[in-house]
Formats: sequence, structure tokens, C-alpha cells
Amino acid sequence: QVQLVESGGGLVEAGGSLRLSCAASGIIFTRNNMGWYRQAPGKQRELVALITHLRSTNYAESVKGRFTISRDNAKNTVYLQMNSLKPEDTGIYVCKATDYAGPSYWGRGTQVTVSS
Repeated sequence: QVQLVESGGGLVEAGGSLRLSCAASGIIFTRNNMGWYRQAPGKQRELVALITHLRSTNYAESVKGRFTISRDNAKNTVYLQMNSLKPEDTGIYVCKATDYAGPSYWGRGTQVTVSS
């Protein structure tokens, strides 16, 4: 059974930092590209950051220079370090695993709220 479990969300003031974690089980972690997506109220889900199985990274323009995605293959975990947070970063952050052979899986998300 595949599970992606996010943690680390919370309420933070603008300018603050949070570190999100997504622990994966039931997949071959090293075969998977791992992504963090954000679902803001009234908006479509958007890709925030991606790290491939070869550790290449990609970021949404709105978070470049502030967020860093990383992975620990020994722990089957992907992280999202979020610095200089802004109120517009508020949303549910959801982890996605995509096997390079095709199947993809979603976590349930963790809420991030940034107050102004």
C-alpha cells in the first residue's frame, strides 16, 4: 500500500520559515520524481517545486530563491524548506510521487498559513 505522509505545516508570520516533510512508503523511492504542489483557496493546484529521481530541481517562479526542495533516499523522504514566507504562500501543500515508469501517487497534504 502506497502512502505519502506530509508534515511540518502550521501557522507562521510573514517572513518566517517552515520545513515540510513527505515520508513515502510502498514505492521504490529512488525511481520517483517527487513534487510539492500548493492548493490555495479558490485557485487551481499548482506545482511549487520538483526534484527528479536524478536530483534535478525545478521551481515555480513565485518561490525561486526562497524555497528549496531536497530528498533523502535513505529515509524515503522529500523536504521543502520554505523561507521568507509571504501571505500568498498560504495553502495546502501536497506531496506527489511519480514513478519514471508511469504511476503517480498523492499525499493528503499539510496546511500552511502565513499571516501578514
